[in-house]
Amino acid sequence: MKFRPRDAFRASAGYQLLPMRFRRLPWDGDRVFVSSMAGDWLTMPAAAFQAFVSHELPDDSPYLADLQARHLAVIDVSKSSLAPLLSQYRSRKSYLMGGPALHIFVVSLRCHHTCSYCQVSRQGVNAQAFDLADSPAELAVERLFDWPSPELTIEFQGGEPLLNFEQVMRITRLIVARNQHEGRALRFVLASTLHDLTEAQLDFLAEHRFKLSTSLDGPEWLHNANRPRPGRDSYRRTIEGIERGRRRLGDDAVSALTTLTKLSLTVPEEIIDEYRKLGLHSISLRPLSPYGFATKTVSRTGYATSDYLTFYKRAFEHLVAVNQSGYAMDESYAALLLSQLFTSFGHGYVDLRSPSGAGLGAVIYDYDGRVYPSDEARMLAAMGDPTWCLGDVSQPVSAWLESPAMASVLFAGVAEALPTCSDCAYVPLCGADPVEHYARQRDTVGHRPTSDFCQRNMGLFDFLLERFEKGSAEDQRLMQRWAMRQEPVEEALHVAA
Repeated sequence: MKFRPRDAFRASAGYQLLPMRFRRLPWDGDRVFVSSMAGDWLTMPAAAFQAFVSHELPDDSPYLADLQARHLAVIDVSKSSLAPLLSQYRSRKSYLMGGPALHIFVVSLRCHHTCSYCQVSRQGVNAQAFDLADSPAELAVERLFDWPSPELTIEFQGGEPLLNFEQVMRITRLIVARNQHEGRALRFVLASTLHDLTEAQLDFLAEHRFKLSTSLDGPEWLHNANRPRPGRDSYRRTIEGIERGRRRLGDDAVSALTTLTKLSLTVPEEIIDEYRKLGLHSISLRPLSPYGFATKTVSRTGYATSDYLTFYKRAFEHLVAVNQSGYAMDESYAALLLSQLFTSFGHGYVDLRSPSGAGLGAVIYDYDGRVYPSDEARMLAAMGDPTWCLGDVSQPVSAWLESPAMASVLFAGVAEALPTCSDCAYVPLCGADPVEHYARQRDTVGHRPTSDFCQRNMGLFDFLLERFEKGSAEDQRLMQRWAMRQEPVEEALHVAA
């Protein structure tokens, strides 16, 4: 291949090109999606784009001012500055400034469920050897405050954290007491089935303004099939827990997500209607992950990414209809992707960060005192692969940052530098996720053309763009409202309880 000389890219028709990436839109080959390095974008006819990159776009072209406003061109080099582009780039990457803000404490591996898609190496309800002990819990709290983030989200997970609720209370009190001298903004989350949630537990959760995150896979027959437990009463207990939590903590304090099995893909409307029936205004349509027991049951519960995208499009149309009927409900991952498209701000979602949010945006303190850069890394360790272990809570944070696991995160965690990703028009809006690529393809970089992560995100970006461009004005307003959701959205809220 012969590269053109540098002068070929300099201004010759009254403007100069800035760094960009482009993609022919799959639903209309005569249109192109063009993105700047800071994530600004526009769509335009392929002929106009060809004229633009060839420096043949007329000075009076209506596209030229738009291209300059979106940091894709400079019309007058002598009077222009790159400061706005750099400012937006800093805004887009602002999550890098404070270090990890999400800290997950795994207080127990015990659980009373036997979910076929479980990502965690669960233990029986009496296996107290798999509870987080006091000494590593105290050290984990010390390490928590070694990070500089002014805002800290602390999530308690399991297994089932209610089975070791004494440790949840102890850690919370330690953090609150320490924070009297620190002055950080604290946010507490409990990821739980919410089964057997007691009034005494709710008293404590209300005192510390906890948010609750649970799993609800859809109507009763589907939830019980996906999340079996003795007595076949998983759905009833979950609903009772949601209702108790909402009565005491408020409707907005309880969120739910659904993990999709092959059976789930057949009934998107029923799943959404179940959430509406319960008065929930957000749903997370989460695909299966390649961890834990899910790897052993994939032939029974798994599906191709193409099947997930087919399901998702059908679910999205039903969600639009639900909103048009007067009931507000969003899909949380669509809201995240739309916020990437329609806002220029950083966000808290770990999987869509570059550099990777693993270790840089989140830290996981396991029940045994070991530390991981993401919940998925912890799950791999539970499957016998400790590649991503950063160290343990007895070590200083500096030792974790110098560990081979963190080196792997940094090596494969910058999407803009990865093969194929570096050329992708969606890369300013996407992430790297080296842990998932390692889990699926046994390589931290992975082969992007066959990556489930890439196929899923690219497919969803394509779909949302098409839906926005072809949708009615009412549909476009709806999607923009989803993009402007103000509550924090973090990886923590996407972990099945």
